[in-house]
Amino acid sequence: MGPLPKRKISKTRRNKRRSHDALSPQHLVVCESCGEYHIAHRVCPKCGTYKGETVIEVDED
Repeated sequence: MGPLPKRKISKTRRNKRRSHDALSPQHLVVCESCGEYHIAHRVCPKCGTYKGETVIEVDED
């Protein structure tokens, strides 16, 4: 037989260990040109602008 834990890890101890594993929400900001929310420091997926300049062309469907 291989090594086994001597004691059962309680639910509280297990959950305390996992308390830092939760994902934090992404920081959303309002786009200057279209007003939609997008992730900070990224190109707006709705209108394709970044810092007021058009970076990519987006198809309006």
